[in-house]
Amino acid sequence: MPRSPRKAATPFDAEALERAALDYVARYATTGARLSRYLTRKLRERGWQGPGEPQVEPLVRRFADKGFIDDRSFAIVRSDSMLRRGYGAVRIKGALQMAGVSSELAQQVMEENVEEAEQAALRYARRRRIGPFAEAPPDPDRKRRWVAAMARAGHSLDLIFRILEADPADGDIDL
Repeated sequence: MPRSPRKAATPFDAEALERAALDYVARYATTGARLSRYLTRKLRERGWQGPGEPQVEPLVRRFADKGFIDDRSFAIVRSDSMLRRGYGAVRIKGALQMAGVSSELAQQVMEENVEEAEQAALRYARRRRIGPFAEAPPDPDRKRRWVAAMARAGHSLDLIFRILEADPADGDIDL
């Protein structure tokens, strides 16, 4: 049975654009850059019927001034979440920059979490049974795969090799 054609969405005016932005920040934790990209995409899809040009950037700044969006808080929460899952600094900084957090802010947040990044690497190795958490001694091929997996997770080579060289007999591994 054929579908009936969709009714065309009405173009935005200033009030509808603000309502769409408010709906978005109420539903998702976001950054100023992400909100700006979302509103720009919506304007491209639906069009604009308000006076003059759509004021996306002033709207985003106003939302930031009101505290509806906060890039620093977003970066802290996102980095903490990724650290708990065992991801490293490189992967986290990349994710933050993809979300629209400035590289300076991403670097600053990661510098505040240096010790936590080492613990994240240990959590990752434990979960994936890498290095001292492996059930059997590794062959060279398996060791290469471990290095590659930890590097993809965003851990530094120095940290990866310190974990791989840790003695499993120590029990509680301390880097």
